[in-house]
Amino acid sequence: MRKAIAILLLAIVGYYFINVFIHMPFGEKREGVGKYYLENTVKETGAANVVTAIVVSYRGFDTLGEVTVLFLAATGLGAILFGKRGEKRRLQGASVIVKTTSMMLYPMVVLLGAYVFVHGHLTPGGGFQGGAIIATGVLLMFMSYRHFNVSHNALTWIESLAGLTFATVGLIGLALGTTFLQNFLPLGTPNDLVSAGIIPIIYIAVGFKVGAELTGVLDNMLKTIR
Repeated sequence: MRKAIAILLLAIVGYYFINVFIHMPFGEKREGVGKYYLENTVKETGAANVVTAIVVSYRGFDTLGEVTVLFLAATGLGAILFGKRGEKRRLQGASVIVKTTSMMLYPMVVLLGAYVFVHGHLTPGGGFQGGAIIATGVLLMFMSYRHFNVSHNALTWIESLAGLTFATVGLIGLALGTTFLQNFLPLGTPNDLVSAGIIPIIYIAVGFKVGAELTGVLDNMLKTIR
């Protein structure tokens, strides 16, 4: 039964992929795409950051695929290292100076990461960058405190809820509009924090998801017995 369902799903996905490739005009010149984005992004999406609008809105389905790839990579690495996990990560702890400095910097690094993905529709940066910054802060604590731990249950919940938020917002747009991630919220005023419709919501979800996944990868690698 499971094999039949898997074959059916693959057949459906394959049909749509083939249908898309058949109707795709390969070889035709496409001019003015970049110009269109520069001239219409703010008006159509409300995002002051054109790159963010392209990543989350115009090619948001592709971004969902990128997040999925990161999730699969983190899951695969965790599965490979699961049997090699141990309690001792580092043979020697850091000095008092390093520990004190790390404790002071850690909340600032996390705050910076949150700032980057919350303001992703206004300034350079976004969910991937902000999540990576947060994971860097956790790595700093791992390196400074030998017994610093993170809850994998909490990471799983954060990652799952973030991914569910991404997919749900996209499906709501599909139900209310014509495409996945169709913007169904007011665009607001460009350059305001509360603007660009669903784009900030998506980037916040991506920031939490990337931060949780990279933190999980670091924890799995540091717990591996060497």
